[in-house]
Amino acid sequence: MLTHLSITNYALIQQLEMDPSKGLNMITGETGAGKSIMLGAIGLLLGNRADTKSLYDDETKCVIEGVFQIRSYGLHGFFESEDLDYEDTCIIRREIAPSGKSRAFINDTPVRLESLKTLGKTLMDIHSQHENLLLGASSYQLALVDNYAQTADEQSSYRIAYKAYTQAKRAFEKLTLEAQALQKEADYNKFQLDELAALNLVAGDQEELEEQQSLLEHAEEIKAKLNEANTYLDHEELGALKALGAVAHQLQDLGNFGKQFAELRDRFQSAWIEIQDIQYTLAKEDDGLEVDFEKLENVRERLSKIYQLQKKHGIDSEEGLIALAEELTDKVFQVDHLEEKLQEMQDQLAAAKKHLMEQAKILSGKRVACMDTFSEDLRVLLQQLGMENARVNIQRKEMLPDATGTDAIEVYFSANKGVPPQPIGQVASGGEFARLMFAIKYIMADKVALPTLIFDEIDTGISGEIALQLVKMMQEISKKHQVICISHLPQVAAKGDQHYFVYKDNSQEKTISKIRLLSPEDRLTEIAKMIAGANPSASAFQSAKELLAG
Repeated sequence: MLTHLSITNYALIQQLEMDPSKGLNMITGETGAGKSIMLGAIGLLLGNRADTKSLYDDETKCVIEGVFQIRSYGLHGFFESEDLDYEDTCIIRREIAPSGKSRAFINDTPVRLESLKTLGKTLMDIHSQHENLLLGASSYQLALVDNYAQTADEQSSYRIAYKAYTQAKRAFEKLTLEAQALQKEADYNKFQLDELAALNLVAGDQEELEEQQSLLEHAEEIKAKLNEANTYLDHEELGALKALGAVAHQLQDLGNFGKQFAELRDRFQSAWIEIQDIQYTLAKEDDGLEVDFEKLENVRERLSKIYQLQKKHGIDSEEGLIALAEELTDKVFQVDHLEEKLQEMQDQLAAAKKHLMEQAKILSGKRVACMDTFSEDLRVLLQQLGMENARVNIQRKEMLPDATGTDAIEVYFSANKGVPPQPIGQVASGGEFARLMFAIKYIMADKVALPTLIFDEIDTGISGEIALQLVKMMQEISKKHQVICISHLPQVAAKGDQHYFVYKDNSQEKTISKIRLLSPEDRLTEIAKMIAGANPSASAFQSAKELLAG
């Protein structure tokens, strides 16, 4: 609900303040006095684009501010998503600088214009030709049916099911694409895996093979050197071991003549034992080493395969080949078990779709159940608003499930006798649209928390009893929702809880639009002028009194 509106430096408005009541507020004034200017300013407050040409004073910024009570609108989620502090009293402000720069604020925090538009739609609803065009949109028509049928709980259950279904569908489609890619590569992956598996590589193989290759390639040279070294040590007559044995014998005897000789004996004994062991090892290596060209060829062939595969896969180590083999093993395993996994996910998708369609059926059933009643309610209201032959028919077609359900809703309308109802966007005139939209809002007033409703001369083209019926319906709406009505009919203006008068002030160099809340006496005069002109007669005053009293 709007509790305060302030407009500064906009078009013909130098400064304007108003505090509308929570019920029905009437605004009247002569043509061109500034009523449409007020709506333009409110439009800026709701996120419409700014234009510096609309500044009253080109040297001063324009400021439009609205104070709203928002407790009943359930906006905590919006404020949280926008990272704004929530308060039951919300202040929206729009500033347009002389440079053309526009800024928007919610509770003094700068916000994007889109954020202001989102909030503004919840807080204020200007009944205009643009909104009448919205009535032709299928999404708007579906929302009307949902609001009338009160399907909030069913919509919530359906959205949960739809989310689960779309997630399952995306997962299945992703796996299907992966399966197709894996299937295309399956034979090649299997071939590569077989190549790697044939090597039967384990960590350390390459290093060991390279050492074997080096040993086998130099086997003759190594064997010759081993034999020669062994001969020097173990020759029957000239070998070093025989001479060293003689030394050991002499040191053994010397060890008995003093501590220092015993130490020399022990040291030599250790060295002699080590040399004997070396000789034994040389002989053993010489006996064990063979010049084996076949084995050398096998080692070379195995190393060549390792090097080839490393080059082929751009890998510089046996660890990389082992890791690649593990990766290929996993891919081959996936392909081998693909059908099983795809079937499992397909079953999950089918179960999710089944649940989705069950929820869609429940939601659709509640929508369909209200359509005839909704159509009849609208028909009755349109008759009361002077459209005696009006007919409304709400039709539903089955469609594939989307975020809203499986219902394609379309409102069919006919205003004239003998003309079958057709899609509403094709047949209704501007005035017919306006009254149909008004009837819809009248019905919705009992269903949802409506924003502040602003009706801009909705009474154009009607008079008499129809005008009285229209304002009576406005009074009903205003019992639960704030209404602001710009009117040119005295019988409508007389029924407001508050009456504001917009007028031009020509006392300065530049004309200024002003607004004031009329006192009971001033209101009587204004209604009389609306009946009879600038100089109302006594009978006009009497008629005004009767309208105000009625």
